[in-house]
Amino acid sequence: MGRSGLYLEDLYVNPEYRCKGIGKALLSHLAGIALERGCPRFEWVALDWNRNAIDFYEKLGAKQLSEWRIFRLTGDKLAKLAGSGY
Repeated sequence: MGRSGLYLEDLYVNPEYRCKGIGKALLSHLAGIALERGCPRFEWVALDWNRNAIDFYEKLGAKQLSEWRIFRLTGDKLAKLAGSGY
């Protein structure tokens, strides 16, 4: 797409407040923000073992992008790459 999207790092609803429409309301609000900003997409991640979250997101119409992988650098490896210059 070549355009900025909206990315959600974490969504957590305390267990006692689940199944009350709160998660859907939060995601709906963020989807509206994405549209207001002209973002062509709204993305977030879920851990592969979190079946409840995956089912919830798919019920909303979200598509799981299985072709993407997340990469992370931390600690010494992060420092080593930073020290290699740009």
